[in-house]
Amino acid sequence: MTLIALGLNHQTAPVSLRERVAFDCETVPPALQALREVEGVEEIAILSTCNRIELYANVREGREAAIIDWLHAHHGLTPPTLDEFLYRHDGPAAVRHLFRVATGLDSLVLGEPQILGQVKEAYHLARTAGALGSPLDRLFQNTFAVAKRVRTDTRIGANPVSVAFAAVRLAHQVFADLGRSTVLLVGAGDTIELAARHLAESGVKRMLVANRTLANAESLAVRFGAQAMPLADIPGRLGEADVVIASTASREPIITRAHVAAAIKARRRKPMLILDLAVPRDVEASTAELDDVFVYTVDDLTGVIEENLRSRREAAREAEAIIDLQVGHFMDWCRGLDGQGLVRAVRGAAERERDAVLARARQMLEHGKPAEEALAFLANTLTNKLMHAPSANLRAAALRGDAELLRAAEKLFAETSDARARPE
Repeated sequence: MTLIALGLNHQTAPVSLRERVAFDCETVPPALQALREVEGVEEIAILSTCNRIELYANVREGREAAIIDWLHAHHGLTPPTLDEFLYRHDGPAAVRHLFRVATGLDSLVLGEPQILGQVKEAYHLARTAGALGSPLDRLFQNTFAVAKRVRTDTRIGANPVSVAFAAVRLAHQVFADLGRSTVLLVGAGDTIELAARHLAESGVKRMLVANRTLANAESLAVRFGAQAMPLADIPGRLGEADVVIASTASREPIITRAHVAAAIKARRRKPMLILDLAVPRDVEASTAELDDVFVYTVDDLTGVIEENLRSRREAAREAEAIIDLQVGHFMDWCRGLDGQGLVRAVRGAAERERDAVLARARQMLEHGKPAEEALAFLANTLTNKLMHAPSANLRAAALRGDAELLRAAEKLFAETSDARARPE
């Protein structure tokens, strides 16, 4: 079996492609079931966020391409559309990749904490769907422990930053005084909650929260002194907003070009800043073509985020050292797991040989053969059968000069050799 990590992210693929292959909470469970039916896929988990879509799998050797074929087919893409954007990690590299993802070392914002919750959600969905076995389940458990240790032992989480923080920082740059601005938040998830917190700390004049489920919008609005409204009210009230920050799980744009064009007209051409943090996008892409409208997606925030990285880079180096150590520990566990399987296989084969020879010895007794003759047959035949393959392989190793195998055999049979050498 081969452990692999396969995916695309903000570094390898544009948002226009990522939104086409993104999964949400409703589509992940059936996708997991479908992937489990792909020949050679033993375990599978799907991590889908604004910045990455990744599959972690345990597959039979040579079956990795079947997952890529499934991705194309599932999303209605013609091969090899995804090939140039996909990255793949095997074995220890896959383990290291997941550890780095969960600790925020592979995030758009270095060290951002949201990703750990998203990894935990991916694990929960895969486990609920029955898509995990022992190796992948253990990998996720180790991942959570590594992420906790990195947060505890380094300053990777100091001076918290996130995509939401970067969005608010950009809003500050465009509107120097947020205390005179109105912000419309679209959605009520973690990203919007973080944005609301940063906005409140920045002293924003007024916040509106729009969400498909009004109760969720109201819950968020109460905490931050905002006003809640349903998504249906957005077209009529969009003109009130100087800044729009959107992050929902909608598969289709919530804010259209027509909505924004009407809002800008109502604002008498007063500029509007739109920060679309969703994948797929919440704001129709052509909206960016309008005058007096400034639209930024998650891919546009890289420059803003760069300012927040300096204090975290030293902590990141410390985190990498922790991760390297823990990758080694996990791979040791995997080798132990493989060893247990080998032990079970060897023992099972020996027991089958024993049962067959024992049955023949009993037949000898039943046919009147002396017990001593039956016991001698049992001992000699069983010894010959158990030692035939090891003896033949050791002779072959000696003939071809395979010193490594001979040393391993010497270590493996050390106890037997020591017992033989000891005097009675």
